Amino acid sequence: MLKGAAIPALGSLSTFSLPTLAAAIQTNSTPYQRMKLKITDVRTAQVRVHGSQTHVRIYTDQGIYGQGEATDAAVGAASLIRGWRRMLIGRDPLNVEPIWEQIRTMGIFAGAQGGQYTTALSGIEIALWDLAGKALGLPIYQLLGGKFRDKIRIYCDSDMPVTNQGQLGPEAERKLPWIKAQGFTAMKIDLDDARDPTRWDRVNWTASNGEIDRIVKFVSNVRAAIPASMALACDCHGRYDAPTGKKIAIALEPFKLMWVEEPCPPEDIDAMADIRHSTSTPIAAGENLYMRWGYRELLQKEAVDIIQPDFQKVGGLAEAQKVANLAQTYYIPVAPHCVVSPIGVMATCHACASFPNFLACEWHWINYPDYWTHWVKEGQIIKDGFVTLPDRPGIGVEMDEAVAKKAQIPGTPWFEPGK
Repeated sequence: MLKGAAIPALGSLSTFSLPTLAAAIQTNSTPYQRMKLKITDVRTAQVRVHGSQTHVRIYTDQGIYGQGEATDAAVGAASLIRGWRRMLIGRDPLNVEPIWEQIRTMGIFAGAQGGQYTTALSGIEIALWDLAGKALGLPIYQLLGGKFRDKIRIYCDSDMPVTNQGQLGPEAERKLPWIKAQGFTAMKIDLDDARDPTRWDRVNWTASNGEIDRIVKFVSNVRAAIPASMALACDCHGRYDAPTGKKIAIALEPFKLMWVEEPCPPEDIDAMADIRHSTSTPIAAGENLYMRWGYRELLQKEAVDIIQPDFQKVGGLAEAQKVANLAQTYYIPVAPHCVVSPIGVMATCHACASFPNFLACEWHWINYPDYWTHWVKEGQIIKDGFVTLPDRPGIGVEMDEAVAKKAQIPGTPWFEPGK
C-alpha cells in the first residue's frame, strides 16, 4: 500500500475500532506493499428461521474476522467448510478469487457444480469479502467496482399462500395493510397449494380448471387490495408441469404482473422458454441454479425475462456479479432470491449496487419480525422499502449473538474452534 494512501486509511480504520489492525499495518507495511494478513481459523454456526442457514466466520492473525452466510442447501455446509479449514489456514484472505477458484476446482469430483458444495463455498466467499473490506477500510460495493445506486429496492415476499375459493383470508387481512404501511413498492404471493380441494392427485401437479380459476381469483383480489403503484409478483415454486405453467401465465396476463416465478420445474429449460414465448406475463427463474455456468443455457435459450440468483448459494458476491453481467448481455434484469438474515441481505445489497441491471431484491422474514429487527446490532436495515448502503467497512452490519443464538439449530456448534 502506498505510504500516502495508508494515512487516511488508518484514520478510517481507527474510527471503526480496529486499532489492532491499524497498528499491524504500521508495523508490517512498507511502500508498495499491502498489509499482511493470515487466516487463523474458520468457524460456523447453524440457525433455522426461514429455512436453515449456516453462518461463517473467518479469523485472522490481526484480530479481525469476516462473516458470511449460506442458505437453502446449507445443512451440509458446516462439514464441508470444516474440511476446507486446513487449506485455508495460513492463506492471505485478500486473495478472494484465487481461494474461491481453488476450492471450486478441487471439488470437481465432489459435487462442486452446485448444491451443498457451492452453497458452502458461497458462505466462505462472502466472509472473505467482509474481511477484505474491514482490512482495507472499504465497503464491499467499493471492492466490487463501485455502486450504481445508493439504495437497494426490496420487495416483500408475503409468504401468503393462495386460499380456498381465492378469497382473502385473515392472514391477508393482517399482512397486506402492514406491507403497504412499510412502504414496499413490490410484493409477492404464492400460487401453489398442495391442499387445494380441486386437485385430483397428490403427486401430479397438473392443475384442474378449478385450481386455475381459484388462482386467478386470488391474484385478482390481492391486486385490488394493494395500491395500483405497487408491483405484484407470483411464485409457483417450480411445482406445476409445463402445460399448467403456460395456462397460469396466460390466465394472469390482465394483471400485468411483475413476474410469474418458476411456472414449471426449473430444470426443464425448453419448457420454460416455451412458456415465456407464449405469454406477455414476464417469467422469472434462477434461484435453483449455481454459478455463471448454471445460467448460460437459461439465457441462451431466452427462457426467462428476469433471473433470480440467490447470492448465498450461487457462489457468492463476485460470482453473482458475473451472473448479472452475463444477463446484461441479453438485457435481462436481476431480482435476487433472498431468504436470509440481515447479514446476508446487506451483503446481497452490496453486490446489487455493483451492476446496472438490478431490479429488486427479495425479503422473506415477514413471519419473524423480532428476529429480523434485532438480528444485527444496527437494528432495522429496511426503511420505506429500501436498504441504504452503509459506508462502513465490509458488509457494514454485525450480528447480535444474544439474539441470533436463539435460532441456533440444537446440537450444532456456535463459532467454536475446531468444530
